[in-house]
This record gives sequence, structure tokens and C-alpha cells, in this order.
Amino acid sequence: MLNYIIRRVLYAIPILIGVNLLTFLLFFMVNSPDDIARSQLGAKQISPQQITAWKVKRGYDKPLFYNAETKEEGVLASLTDTLFVKESLALFIFDFGFSDAGRNIATDIKQRMWPSLQIALPSFIIGLTTNISLALLIVLFRGSVLDTTTMIIAVMIMSISGLFYIIAGQVLFSKLWHWFPISGFESGIGGIKFVILPVLIGVFGGIGSGVRWYRSLFLEQINQDYVRTARAKGLTELRVLFGHVLPNGMLPILTGVVVVLPSLFMGSLIMESFFGIPGLGSYTIDAINAQDFSIVKSMVFLGAVLYIIGLLLTDISYTLFDPRVKLS
Repeated sequence: MLNYIIRRVLYAIPILIGVNLLTFLLFFMVNSPDDIARSQLGAKQISPQQITAWKVKRGYDKPLFYNAETKEEGVLASLTDTLFVKESLALFIFDFGFSDAGRNIATDIKQRMWPSLQIALPSFIIGLTTNISLALLIVLFRGSVLDTTTMIIAVMIMSISGLFYIIAGQVLFSKLWHWFPISGFESGIGGIKFVILPVLIGVFGGIGSGVRWYRSLFLEQINQDYVRTARAKGLTELRVLFGHVLPNGMLPILTGVVVVLPSLFMGSLIMESFFGIPGLGSYTIDAINAQDFSIVKSMVFLGAVLYIIGLLLTDISYTLFDPRVKLS
């Protein structure tokens, strides 16, 4: 297994380079170092000298991918003495440096990951439990009116944008009924009132796709030979469902959970922005609006790393819970 993990880590390096390259291309297609300088300086009247000085201080004076000024030193120097290489090398040792506004990005991430987790973890746990429970109930009454009606509702929930649920939830539960604050965040026990509504909206928005996926998973298991054997032994449908179908369906559920766990603390971009939660999701959105490339590239890189870790943990969990699977 160790050889497999090392090989997967080595495979991740070109993937991360590609992700970083794509981030550079997309960002600088719509922004230039001069635009970033003007955005960060903020003054109405900015001289070219001020822009140049800011770019030199932040390293944005270098070319993006090829430095023609160093071609006499060789092709390698022309390719490495660039903004892309300079910024990318630091990321691979998880040195996020400072934002274009001068803030320590690593410190910001450590502070903002906790508000994101306070929203993401309850939403994930409650959503997972709710989706599995509803899917089991539907499978128990498969082919009935309940099954058909629930699937129609699930498709309707999936078809509506998550943004609608956020706005509707704020209007109904905060503006009209005054059950929860419309936005804001507070650490400690007093902050629970700010968390409840985003969690409820997050759970409800994911019910449609979650229930349909788990229902398909359990229906696939319920037609297997071992289930027919259990029924032939005289077991009730409930005992078959909870004693055989659910345990055997836990492996794909587990792997799906494992791949999501590392990326939970990245937060939800839209949810955090609308509810004023100072998490990593709103941190990324604010950086995009402020044209702060240092934060944008750091968050994209971190998200890619977490996703790769999730995939690796998924493969490992397969081997731990299913002895038929071998990693080589």
C-alpha cells in the first residue's frame, strides 16, 4: 500500500501544476498586473510610477510564463524567472505568503476555517442521516404512491437553484417570521442562532440528489442473491433492509463520505456570502471581487490538494472495508 500511496502522491504533482496553470490563465485573461495594482492601491489618481512600484514590491513586474529579458542566460532561466514559477513553487511547500493587500494568508485560513466547519459539518452529518433514512423508507415502500411522489418532489428540489432556497429562507424565516437572524456570525454558544438557518437550507437543498442516489444504491442491493436468500429464510422486509441491505450498501456510502470530508472546511461560496459568515467560502469570493490573485491561487490550490487527499483516502477505505480490493 505504501508504494501505491507514493505513486498517487507523485501523480498529484502534475495535476496540481495543471490546476495552477489553469488558474493563472483564467485569472490573467480578465485581469492584468496593472489592474491588480490599481485595485489594491485604491486611490482615484494613481500615477504609472506608483503602479510600477507596487508591482515590483509584490513581484508582479515579472512576465507570466516566459521572460525574454533572461534569454541570454538560457531557455531554463527564461522559463523559471517568471511570475508563474515564482508563485507556484511557494505553493508546493504550502507557503501561501501574503495577500496583495498585505495580510498573512495562512493566518487567515486558520481563522476562517472554523466558521466554515461550523456550517459544513452539521449540514453534512444531518444531510447524510436524513438522506439515508428517507431513501430506506422509500425502498421499503418501493413501487408505491409514496415512492413515486417522493421521487417527483426530489426532482423538483434538484431542479431549483440553491440560491433560491437561500433567498427564500432569509425572506421567510428571518424577514417575515423573525425566527433567525438574516445574517451575521458569532463564535461560541451564542452563535448557534446564526448557524441554524444556513444548515437547514443546506440540508434541504441536498435532499433531492441525495435521496435519489441512495435510493438507487439500495435498490441495486435489494435485488441481489443474498437478499433473496434472506427472504427465503423467513426474515421480515425490515430485517432484510436494515440487517442486510444497509450494511452492504455502506461501502459506497463510506467512500462517498471520505472523499468529501477533507474539503468540508473550504466552506460554501454562496452560502457564506449571503449569510455574512467569515469562512473560507466568503474569503474566496471577497478575494475574487478585490482581484486579490494571491488569495485566489492559494484557495484554488488548497482545494485541489484536499480533493486529491479525499480520493486517496477513498481508495484506502476500499481496502480497509472490502478485502476483495487490493491496491498495487
